[in-house]
Amino acid sequence: MLPKPLQRSLRALAPLLLAACSSVAPPAAQPPAGTLPATPASAPVAEVPPAVPVAPAKPVAANPAPAKPAAPKVVRKPRIALALGGGAAKGFAHVGVIRVLEQQGIVPDIITGTSAGSVVGAIYASGISADKLRRRALALNEDELKDFSLSGGGFLKGDKLAAMVNREVGRKRIEQLPRTFAAVATDFDSGARVVFRSGDTGTAVRASAAIPNVFQPVTIRGRRYVDGGLVSPVPVSAARELGADIVIAVDITAKPAQRKSGVLGTFDQSLSIMTQAALANELKGADVILRPQVLGLGAADFDQRRRAMREGEKVGKQGITAIRRAIAAWQQRQR
Repeated sequence: MLPKPLQRSLRALAPLLLAACSSVAPPAAQPPAGTLPATPASAPVAEVPPAVPVAPAKPVAANPAPAKPAAPKVVRKPRIALALGGGAAKGFAHVGVIRVLEQQGIVPDIITGTSAGSVVGAIYASGISADKLRRRALALNEDELKDFSLSGGGFLKGDKLAAMVNREVGRKRIEQLPRTFAAVATDFDSGARVVFRSGDTGTAVRASAAIPNVFQPVTIRGRRYVDGGLVSPVPVSAARELGADIVIAVDITAKPAQRKSGVLGTFDQSLSIMTQAALANELKGADVILRPQVLGLGAADFDQRRRAMREGEKVGKQGITAIRRAIAAWQQRQR
């Protein structure tokens, strides 16, 4: 028990202690453990968007290799063919066309020829230049091609023509020529078109140029053949069969517009009348058609060969733009 003096002191201090304790607010009640304190009603509530799944990042190489650019498509050069038509001595125009094309860097991969076109085509296919071809054409003696015969079927045998061609091509067979070549003839018994792609070059050319009633028909393996102009005046279809992408046709056929004299002239005119449908059918398959203005020349005018060559050069120059356009169009289709 406290001493009385101390009890009196505590009683005196009691009112003061009670007054001090009443001015202190009681402590706030604590929420249960594991819960968040309540948000006042007036406080703004932030909406949290739902979680978006994130794909795991791809591992990055320490030294990534640069992406390789796509290789450009290689467009090959088109296979260009020269389809040379028949027309006897007017065939010298083919030499002029070939000369201009070569000067412009357009050298055919394939050459097909009918009649006079087969003569020029075979010699050019032997690999000589256009200038050398021109020199040989100018040096040609007409008598080298004449070997008269009294037998039926024609007054020229054609042996000299075959010998001249074989001499000019170095006695190479068709399949041995540096440039792909074919000569077109007509099967005399069936009337079918025949394309010689192999065999003796001179004999094939002789068959292709065997003008009926002028040259005797040519017998090869038991079949008789005559001039290819009867069925294929300009051998475009033969060029396509040999794989040509672009065909340049050279048409020297005479149109039935004026009277011609002489045996060759009469045949030339008759052949033109008979083969109009065949000519149109062939030419529709060509990409470019060149027509040297040689209609005024006779079929036997060997002395007009320079004029024929000039006409060939003239039309060749005029056709260069069309030829380049055809080449560009073909290359564009390949891309």
